[in-house]
Amino acid sequence: MTRVFAYCRVSTAEQTTDNQIQEIATAGFEVKPQRAIVETISGSVAASERKGFKKLLDKLEAGDVLVVTKLDRLGRNAMDVRATVEMLTDLGVRVHCLALGGVDLTSPAGKMTMGVIAAVAEFERDLLIERTQAGLSRAKSEGKVLGRPQSLTKVQAVVVRDRIAAGSSIASLAKEFGTSRQTVMRVRDLALSSV
Repeated sequence: MTRVFAYCRVSTAEQTTDNQIQEIATAGFEVKPQRAIVETISGSVAASERKGFKKLLDKLEAGDVLVVTKLDRLGRNAMDVRATVEMLTDLGVRVHCLALGGVDLTSPAGKMTMGVIAAVAEFERDLLIERTQAGLSRAKSEGKVLGRPQSLTKVQAVVVRDRIAAGSSIASLAKEFGTSRQTVMRVRDLALSSV
């Protein structure tokens, strides 16, 4: 017999999952109380990082059905929802979303819906990359230095190069200048590549 689980989430303690439980029951899904996983956690947290969702994953088996009222219960954005549904599908769990007419997201119609969600996820990712690149370009054009600050000043780097040429060890220089051996080796390698 197919076991039916419900995953209900709210973002704040002032909210309740009661209406989600009721909506699932009204849609005709019979969920035993021990199979209704409820939690209060921000939607900005990925499903895989949620304590309640991890508890749910421990209970789910192939052939089970998971019901949610809305897709945003499963993830923080289209990319997260898609990854979560794919992971559940790989486990053999059918996922029903009431906001999409109760469609089983693992059925042909559900797969089409997930295809649209995948396209939206890719679009979101592309927009994020585009915005990031635009922000970096703007910052560079304004003369801002990007990346981590240098741990050695230009003067210190020259001193380190000279001391390496004079035979000082990388470890002793790193300790003396309060930096990593990797930083000293990078200064050394830059000096060698400019020769």
